[in-house]
Amino acid sequence: MIIRIEPDSDIPIYEQISNQIVEGIARGLIQPGDSLPSVRAFAADLGINMHTVNKSYHLLEKKGIITIVPKSGAIISSPLDFNEISFGRLKAVYKPLIAESLVVGMSKEQIHELISSIIQDIKKRN
Repeated sequence: MIIRIEPDSDIPIYEQISNQIVEGIARGLIQPGDSLPSVRAFAADLGINMHTVNKSYHLLEKKGIITIVPKSGAIISSPLDFNEISFGRLKAVYKPLIAESLVVGMSKEQIHELISSIIQDIKKRN
């Protein structure tokens, strides 16, 4: 999987890394049990500061997407059972985006269509 950093983006680099790792898992390019590169190696490959990669890994760990094992690195976790905690966290993320969509004039149907198209795009194999 190739990570592309956009230095001019409004999205912080650590979030860009996290988002692309999550998308790689969703696409099936990275499997549960796979190891991510060490912080040092990943930072060197991307040409960024080690602390940026470390911050990205800790964000993924907080979400339960990876497990950081001292001296072994970051391992992709097995899918978690969907629960109320996950539901609440995701609802808090989606709610302002959906509200913004409504404010700019999207209909409920357009929002559903957008979500469906994003899911379809993610599920396509590269």
